Amino acid sequence: MKGQDIGLLLKLICLHKQEKRVLSCFGADIRDWDKQNSFKEGELSHQLFDKQANQYSVRALAESTGISKSQVNLALQRCFEIGLAKQGRHAGSPSANANELRNLIVYGVRYMFPVKLGSMTRGIRTTLAAPVFKEALMSAGDLVPVWPDPEGKIKGLSVEPLFKSVPYAIKKERDDDFYGLLALVDSIRLGQARERNLAIKMLDKWLEDSGK
Repeated sequence: MKGQDIGLLLKLICLHKQEKRVLSCFGADIRDWDKQNSFKEGELSHQLFDKQANQYSVRALAESTGISKSQVNLALQRCFEIGLAKQGRHAGSPSANANELRNLIVYGVRYMFPVKLGSMTRGIRTTLAAPVFKEALMSAGDLVPVWPDPEGKIKGLSVEPLFKSVPYAIKKERDDDFYGLLALVDSIRLGQARERNLAIKMLDKWLEDSGK
């Protein structure tokens, strides 16, 4: 398993949450999608339906994450084989097994993808310095952890991202959910017990709120 596999699964969870937000605006029940493969006539336009479905294509996932199409395919295959993902009922769209992914992140990610703070560099805030922690009463310190990026607006101590195209994905999509989840994962990879426990609680709350 590769770090990009976990990143791709996190992206699938974010897409599902965003999909529910959009559909709720139309009074649609996501369960209708899962169980019936279609909505009642008039509930949702074909254009919106197609747009939501297309986000799960290999091409779209590659463009949004910066992971190549061939690697997206391989990552999905690996995740299907070990039960971390499954084919959705609608048009075969992939979906993440959030409970199993949660357990992998909580109990395995810091051993599978260990990381240490590196040298000073310009980059994008991660771990406790990321916006997802803004309500938490904890400090990232004077030298904040960052994903190295030449276009970053802050200097800090470098942290190798879960997969190499994380900075690209964050800048391209401006997906606050994806950014937040990746920062939580980094806190579990890098942090001490207190920081890890906070990140785990926040991860559990996010998954609960997203309906996973």
